Amino acid sequence: MRLVGRVTLFTFSALSHLLRPPFYFREFAHALLFIGYFSLPVVGLTALFTGAALALQIYSGGARFNAETVVPSIVAIGMVRELGPVIGGLMVAGRVAASIAAEIGTMKVTEQIDALVTLSTNPMKYLTVPRILAATIAMPILAGIGDILGIMGGYLVGITRLGFNSAAYLENTRDFLEAADVISGLWKAAAFGFIVALMGCYHGMNSGRGAQGVGRATTNAVVSASILILAANYVLTEVFFSA
Repeated sequence: MRLVGRVTLFTFSALSHLLRPPFYFREFAHALLFIGYFSLPVVGLTALFTGAALALQIYSGGARFNAETVVPSIVAIGMVRELGPVIGGLMVAGRVAASIAAEIGTMKVTEQIDALVTLSTNPMKYLTVPRILAATIAMPILAGIGDILGIMGGYLVGITRLGFNSAAYLENTRDFLEAADVISGLWKAAAFGFIVALMGCYHGMNSGRGAQGVGRATTNAVVSASILILAANYVLTEVFFSA
């Protein structure tokens, strides 16, 4: 319970600093480049192969009920609602949360955070706020690109391995995919980006001393971000689709 309380207080503190100046645009731009642009390869490749594997699995299962034609629609809906945001979030958690925790934890161990305070710079505003804002903005963009590549992976498998007609596959995808499916996935991705950066910053700020403390903070950041992403995914799915 103490941990929950500390994380809650840290979250409210970060949110309150989002609304108050000063704002460090250079740190924000650097974080946006690192979290967004440099995460594109891993998120894109993961989504591409996930969509391809999903098409094979759905076709194999649908063949038992003579329902092979549902492959395009289910691949598209599954990618934009669930797999795109979740897989993208988990991959970014493994890459970004670990990096943020290690960076901030090392700064704490080497007393660079104390130096920021000495220079009248608030560590929360300088280190945490730009990373949280950048991750919250970058993750929906990454998820959108991942959705496109995932659907493309299913499309490539469908027309090369499963015998689908190219035009029919694309038409089926377009007919069954709704704007609400895409929007819900992008909202999920934004929440996951917030969680990833928040956990990285929290565990970095609360890192123990020495290399062992930084290593433990890095591990805890990835584990806690991954668990919270899966938990938040269920809650958001209930909110968007319970009706």
